[in-house]
Amino acid sequence: MPKILTDDDIADFRAELCRVATERFAKHGYDGVTMRQLADVLGCSPKTPYRYFKDKADILATVRAAAYGRFADVLEAAAASSTDPAERSRRVGRSYIEFALANPAAYRIMFDLNVPEAMNHPELRREAARARQFITRQAEDLARAGLIVADPQIVGWAMWAGVHGLVVLKLAGLMREGPDFDVLHHNMMRLIFDGARVRPSAAAMPATGRAKR
Repeated sequence: MPKILTDDDIADFRAELCRVATERFAKHGYDGVTMRQLADVLGCSPKTPYRYFKDKADILATVRAAAYGRFADVLEAAAASSTDPAERSRRVGRSYIEFALANPAAYRIMFDLNVPEAMNHPELRREAARARQFITRQAEDLARAGLIVADPQIVGWAMWAGVHGLVVLKLAGLMREGPDFDVLHHNMMRLIFDGARVRPSAAAMPATGRAKR
């Protein structure tokens, strides 16, 4: 007689499947992973994963949503830890880096892997948006406090792009011969911040680079 699965049994299997999938997606990419491979690692029938997820895209969307959720929790805690906009921005930036370096598989899944139809996954959309707001909101707070005068949308995305680039270089092992990571991060943020304290003239901005207001 087949075992009757409890809610805990189902939750435990889904969690283990997601753990295995996270590691394999990060290592082999989306196309390099099959449902049969996941079943083999878990020691179950190739059909078993389909009892818990619609298909491989559903698994990827689920693990990406979980990664974004954990990421957003970390950023949210950092944002709530200070009322000073400049200090809050530094703490959010530091928490971003610490999460990424401590969770390289989750970070790669969040930003390097994507299946277009996966964004129809409601949980993934929600958690990705929640994380994104903490990343870019810091520049808006700096602008409201009068600490920067440049377009906060441009500044926020520039800060995000800069930190993401550093993290990718670090995770790829390409910074061994370069400057110290923390020194480079500090100076990159200082350069962006210093530039953001000067409002660029409209005439100096390329038309395609002007932010929509």
